[in-house]
Amino acid sequence: MTDITDLPLTSFHWGCYRVETQDGEVTALHPFEEDPDPSPIGQGYVGVLNGPDRITAPMVRKSWLDGGPGTAGDLRGRDGFVEISWEEAEQLVAAELTRVTKTHGNESIFAGSYGWASAGRFHHAQGHLKRFLNVLGGFTKSVNTYSLAAGEVILPHVLGGAEFIYDATSWQSIIENCDLMVAFGGLPVKNAMIGQGGLGAHRTGPALLEAKAAGVEFVNVSPLRSDVMETLGADWLAPRPSTDAALMIGLAHVLLGEGLIDRAFLDRYTVGFDHFAAYLTGETDGIPKTADWASDICGLPAETIRDLARRMAQGRTMISLAWALTRQDHGEQNFWLGTVLAAMLGQIGLPGGGVGFGYGAVNTVGLERPSPRFQALPQGRNKVKTFIPVARITDMLENPGGYFDYNGKRYNFPDTRLIWWAGGNPFHHHQDLNRLRRAWARPETVIVNDWCWNSLAQHADIVLPCTTPLERNDITLSPRDPYVLMMEKVVDPAGQARDDYDIFRGIARHLGIESAYSQDRDTDSWIRWLYEKSRQSATRADIELPPFDTLRQTGWHKMPVPQAPHVMLSKFRADPELHPLRTPSGKIEIVSEKIASFGYADCPGHPTWMDPLEWLGAAQSDQLHLISNQPKNKLHSQLDHGPLSQADRVAHHEPAMIHPSDAADRGIQDGDVIRVFNDRGACLCGAILSDAIRPGVVQVSTGAWYRPDEETNLCRNGNPNVLCADKGTSKLGQGPTAHSCLVRIERLE
Repeated sequence: MTDITDLPLTSFHWGCYRVETQDGEVTALHPFEEDPDPSPIGQGYVGVLNGPDRITAPMVRKSWLDGGPGTAGDLRGRDGFVEISWEEAEQLVAAELTRVTKTHGNESIFAGSYGWASAGRFHHAQGHLKRFLNVLGGFTKSVNTYSLAAGEVILPHVLGGAEFIYDATSWQSIIENCDLMVAFGGLPVKNAMIGQGGLGAHRTGPALLEAKAAGVEFVNVSPLRSDVMETLGADWLAPRPSTDAALMIGLAHVLLGEGLIDRAFLDRYTVGFDHFAAYLTGETDGIPKTADWASDICGLPAETIRDLARRMAQGRTMISLAWALTRQDHGEQNFWLGTVLAAMLGQIGLPGGGVGFGYGAVNTVGLERPSPRFQALPQGRNKVKTFIPVARITDMLENPGGYFDYNGKRYNFPDTRLIWWAGGNPFHHHQDLNRLRRAWARPETVIVNDWCWNSLAQHADIVLPCTTPLERNDITLSPRDPYVLMMEKVVDPAGQARDDYDIFRGIARHLGIESAYSQDRDTDSWIRWLYEKSRQSATRADIELPPFDTLRQTGWHKMPVPQAPHVMLSKFRADPELHPLRTPSGKIEIVSEKIASFGYADCPGHPTWMDPLEWLGAAQSDQLHLISNQPKNKLHSQLDHGPLSQADRVAHHEPAMIHPSDAADRGIQDGDVIRVFNDRGACLCGAILSDAIRPGVVQVSTGAWYRPDEETNLCRNGNPNVLCADKGTSKLGQGPTAHSCLVRIERLE
């Protein structure tokens, strides 16, 4: 019998595996021997690499091929495709790029290309796309993430930088020092199965169990009981969705009113507390933000709110803020208010206490790791200055030349003529997909690099088939994880599929920029160059990496992790004059004069409760609040067609969790096919009845491939983003608001 450790290694964003093959097919992926809590997601590849959804040759949409650019954009997603040769595909793309740049300029090319592709350091699809287009003169880009755009924009104003998202106090510090972890939005271990750039060993689940064994207590503040693993024995508080800000304001009022604040900390390390306190007490608007006030909004008993505030003040408390909290209307307020609560307790910068942004969001947050500066593929300089916030793509397509406000400034949308997407899927990430689909008809050309016929590929004009990580060599080299691994090619590419590098290199040859793009290196030379550059950088940081040839023989290497547990903002706490924050005041900004100067009604100068766009506090009696969270059996929409994701279907549709009382009111039984709908769209789901969800709430995970019925725009697979509103969190962050969404449900006969 073959020793598992003799099998070749590969890596994905959800972990590392030993790959077993037979007759050129992947038959199993075995967990990496160093991983104590491996993810099952890798099994989704078994049987699909050469399955019916694989793209095996360059393809062109028939109407576009017959009529040229701009023909019948409304047929994207419905039109047939024609197979062509790679030579023809390269010439078509090169000619279209030449036409668009000469006629409309490079800013008319949108290559935001948001998404997650290979965990390999070299075969990073977006990196190659951006390098290629920068050599060609540039492109319009996107900024921030769908995961937590509002948080990424607010934290620089409050703490001086977005880097604190990944600079969280380490799990070891929490295990050794924390008494209470209050998890707003929960600690969903299914999300922490993921790590950008790949991961060697899953830490979150084991760390939480270690913390529980050490005596740490947990509070799960979420409409879903499963957002904290059952074995932690967490107290479950289930507020109305999108009311976390009101709950935190009510907690702050209790801390202030009962003398539980650390005034010395607030005076030395923060600015603006007295102004915020006047808001809490109602001095500024006549409305005291008491626990009773908060109770009326969030639907929790006032005494429960008071008890939680007192409990937080009794010992060392870590306030954990899920990334999902930012994906709601006014999502900036939640990260701001969580920071204010931690400051009022005076525990920021202390071991095991303070605030953390995204424990349980990805494996990276809280991970004990070194922090080397590893070399990425150089992308060159983008000469085009136009950009959009990542979640404003439909606005851009609908309003060429129009304006948008963002983080204190006003910008114009470009006139987009060509979209190029590689390594992602906007028909997964974006909201109000039916509206996106209508806007998607406007560009003259859409080019997509992908390996399977997902919803994005089906809505393209030119489809360039690319390889998967299992079909190429690469290296996992993430500055956010201590493991470095050689990723081995284990099977041949399907059909005519090519690496993204070879795809762009072939097109570059027709444009006369091949040498500038490739630097005359082949893939293996690039991988070696990236590693050697990273090794030199690691040496300067006193981190020793083995020679490249040694790593290739051993397969993997683990960098030593720091012995002392990391504590976020400990240097600032020790000496705020010597280590000031990069805010205007150098301190934590409870009130931001800079934000106030923007004059945004939807994001004033201090944390504030504002009614969300859609929420149960303004719902009609038959409406439910939709929670569209991350799936447990895939990364976003990747591998939705694989066996792991398909096995989770209910009657061939994405599961929808419903409270039994809500189901009974509508005559729905467990396993029924239901229609979930609102004015924006509808989707079919399979009902799962459970008391682990707050009444009045329905939960449908994202990731089902968007498959709209041509007549009704109903998604047959169950993609909840056909229902979610496409609106910015505020003029400050312009993030997505997927979690501020009301729906109705009915049993499908």
